[in-house]
Amino acid sequence: MNLVYKICSRGEWDAAVRSGRFSGSAADRADGFIHLSTGGQMRETAARHFKDVDDLVLVAFAADDLAALRWEPSRGGDLFPHVYGSLPAAQALWVKPLDLIGGTHRFPDES
Repeated sequence: MNLVYKICSRGEWDAAVRSGRFSGSAADRADGFIHLSTGGQMRETAARHFKDVDDLVLVAFAADDLAALRWEPSRGGDLFPHVYGSLPAAQALWVKPLDLIGGTHRFPDES
């Protein structure tokens, strides 16, 4: 299964669960799409965009299940998964804490 990941605050994800949809973070909404990462991209994404941010979660989705998913070039021409629209919270395969330990995020074993 080809997984893609969203890093967001626990509060943002909790709100998505309550409403049934994740409409993106403030940065996502400003850019017009939801930023996702592959397994090979998520650690750099966390280090670059979430440095020293605590109380985050890592949310996994099956890429094949996301109808609005587009692969677009970003950093150094690498293709990143982006979703135009919102994500149904029920499509999350799992949600795990992204603990901040000594200034570095600790990723779950599955990722």
